[in-house]
Amino acid sequence: MPRSKKRITASTPIDPDVSTLLEKTLEGKRVISLQKGKRIFIQGERANAVYFIQSGRVKVSVLSPSGKEAVLAILGPRHFIGEGALVGQSLRVSTATVVEPATLFQVERPAMLRALQDQPELSEKFIAFLLARNIDLEEDLCDQLFNHSEKRLARVLLKLARLREHDVVSNATIPLLRHETLAEMVGTTRSRINHFMNKFRKMGLIDYNGGLIVRTELLTDVVLHD
Repeated sequence: MPRSKKRITASTPIDPDVSTLLEKTLEGKRVISLQKGKRIFIQGERANAVYFIQSGRVKVSVLSPSGKEAVLAILGPRHFIGEGALVGQSLRVSTATVVEPATLFQVERPAMLRALQDQPELSEKFIAFLLARNIDLEEDLCDQLFNHSEKRLARVLLKLARLREHDVVSNATIPLLRHETLAEMVGTTRSRINHFMNKFRKMGLIDYNGGLIVRTELLTDVVLHD
């Protein structure tokens, strides 16, 4: 039987050797370690660097003029954030907050541009990441337009479960997230999230044991493919 091709999404981390390629950048780069709750950058501040997540998880969110927050993504190891700085984005359009202790490469804009020009392999992987992120954003938009909140929650849980895995696993444990955060990602209310999470647990699709256990195959089959 021929092997199935794995679909690339922004939840599919790019190759781990990006760290090795970035280490060749001698100037304009530093490694930073941040604890949960610390902000990497803030919406509205100067955009002058790109970040590459080596470990941990980062929440990317935007704040409306009225103070309402929307979570755009939660990204894990081997993902870039802040890449808008490379294309003339002078100010940050989002805020990046650490939701799990994280270690990141911080690469200043001129250094990253030189590295992309001098290292074709790094440039290829970076472009692949951008394409995957674009696909993921399109899927999120379709999800918001055409799927009800239960399916949107299921998709969010599946994406979070795959942040640390190259391949799909039957059971994946992820850190517990506040239901308010899940509600912001799904685009619904906290009460609806409480209802669906209880429903998923009763159906055996999720469980709690030192974290949130997502039974990915069951959740995909029962909720997304109903």
